[in-house]
Amino acid sequence: MNETRIFKMSFASVYPLYIQKAEKKGRTKDEVDAVIFWLTGYDKPTLQQQIDNNSDFETFFAHAPQINPNVSKITGVICGHRVEEIENKLMQQIRYLDKLVDELAKGKAMDKILRK
Repeated sequence: MNETRIFKMSFASVYPLYIQKAEKKGRTKDEVDAVIFWLTGYDKPTLQQQIDNNSDFETFFAHAPQINPNVSKITGVICGHRVEEIENKLMQQIRYLDKLVDELAKGKAMDKILRK
């Protein structure tokens, strides 16, 4: 998929898929939100605002209050790419989020997902 196309995808259209993926594996929407809050610095009202505004991924990450300083601890493969080696910063942030949701769906403990 073309990177530009991913950047312009609506976060609001992908967010329910993150929740669905987690819930299929017995996790909750609140846990998905916690992962998003940890990664981006959003809180419940500001996340909802991004969803209501139908923000694309580019806008979603550009307006993120604070990307967590521990993102460098997120390692591994997502979509066939090592997240720590992705050169485009925005693509890396999107893949960090994908990786965290994957870890949640795979049953990893929240403390480990949030790199505590």
